[in-house]
Amino acid sequence: MDTLLKKIEGTKAFEGTRALLNPISGESRQRPAIATGHVDADSVLPGGILPGVLHEVFAGDMSAAACGFAAGLAHRVRGKKRLLWIRQDYAALEHGEICATGLAELGIDPSMVLMLRAANAPDVLKAATDALSCFALGAVIAEVPGNPRILDLVATRRLTLGAQNKGVTAILLRPCAHPEPSAAETRWTIRTTASAEHDEDWGRPCFDAALTRNRHGETGRWAMEWNPDDGVFAKPADQPATDHGSVAAATANGPLAAQDRNWRRAG
Repeated sequence: MDTLLKKIEGTKAFEGTRALLNPISGESRQRPAIATGHVDADSVLPGGILPGVLHEVFAGDMSAAACGFAAGLAHRVRGKKRLLWIRQDYAALEHGEICATGLAELGIDPSMVLMLRAANAPDVLKAATDALSCFALGAVIAEVPGNPRILDLVATRRLTLGAQNKGVTAILLRPCAHPEPSAAETRWTIRTTASAEHDEDWGRPCFDAALTRNRHGETGRWAMEWNPDDGVFAKPADQPATDHGSVAAATANGPLAAQDRNWRRAG
């Protein structure tokens, strides 16, 4: 009898361990993808951005563009829940402040965005890990400039586990950083590009978005315009329609431009 009970307890422990490791081993409880609105990007992704996982956004030139893109992704996946944005104390001085007016012009209700300041990168990651266990949040943006030692493969796996357990999407925003081994579902490198002409006084934000890591398919690079009215990404109005075959593919870990050659890393 004792032997039987031990076997049952051992089986339960194994199932619990397996459930914990599922997000890393590829057996995660996937939730339906949320379309970005950009048909070419969504055709390469599994129908759109997967919620409840980790995504990375790197700044290819200006960090403001990466911030805008990350905000758009978070807005798409958060649903009706709030977005928590975690930054280091000096981030506003180095990379600009996140202001309510700017969020409103992106079509994002500032009252749905919570801002948290942390002293350093370890505190940002700890706060993000804790926040991912909160059902009241739809997405968490953890802004970590540079390449601190603490942000390694283990740290990104921990964020992946946290996101998967509660279904809260984690977005690592990486200004002034280069890619390293990571457990992220997708990795984006964002650069600025000219906006298409519109009747409005201000053109819609347009991003040169390179998907350089995609665990579910190919990669690519597109001009993605953010529509503040509908809260979706789309092709710029002056860009002709293209089929999937015309998407510029890129290797999962390699650079897209000659100036990025020193950034090549595994993972």
